[in-house]
Amino acid sequence: MGKNLQTGDRLRPVDLASRHGLSTQAVRNYEEAGILPPAARTPSGYRVYAPLHAGALRAFLALLPGHGHQRAASIMRAVNAGALDEALRLVDETHVQLVDDRRTLRAVEDALAELGAGAGAAAGEAPFPGGLFIGPLARQLGIRPATLRKWERAGLVRPRRDPRTGYRVFTEADVRDARLAHQLRRGGRPLEQIATLLAQVRAAGGLEPLEAALRDWHGRLSARGRAMLAGAAALEAYLGMRD
Repeated sequence: MGKNLQTGDRLRPVDLASRHGLSTQAVRNYEEAGILPPAARTPSGYRVYAPLHAGALRAFLALLPGHGHQRAASIMRAVNAGALDEALRLVDETHVQLVDDRRTLRAVEDALAELGAGAGAAAGEAPFPGGLFIGPLARQLGIRPATLRKWERAGLVRPRRDPRTGYRVFTEADVRDARLAHQLRRGGRPLEQIATLLAQVRAAGGLEPLEAALRDWHGRLSARGRAMLAGAAALEAYLGMRD
């Protein structure tokens, strides 16, 4: 197989497939989807591939971990259609998303650090275990009660209702969530993103178990960044072959 790639001999679908642990049908599907350039055909109608197709397949498989299947396929289709600017725009968009994910992680870490630093003082102010009504909590945070009601509708806080008065009562966990939401909103995070994070805090059982999730988040972002570097190298190699 290595000799074929180096000498430019014709490649069969099985040659491309076996090198990457794929089925021959997968290779055909990639061609039909525009991920590979069109194959030549023998007089009897069999597909014949060349080193250029092997380069395209390597590029696509290298792009997958960093960009995902849909984006990687779109990049390859744009390249094969001669729309290099569109392909590079798609690559740039994934990089922008990675930068935004890193900013989000930093905002979460900063918010957790500030929350931890103020935990002692806050505990002294909150009349637990009974909880806080919406007015006192809003004053503690320096926001309006209407803001807390908006956060409740968005799922950021989930106060219970006093059975006698019907007033909202914020437990210690609710106050934690409100403080974390407040820090993240100050950092410009959208409500939907904050709601997802707070769901993770609740599922983890608090802030301390979330530290492991943050370490995992760091690791996944680093792995994605390195995968994007590998994908860029393979894509550049394929562009060189096309040139």
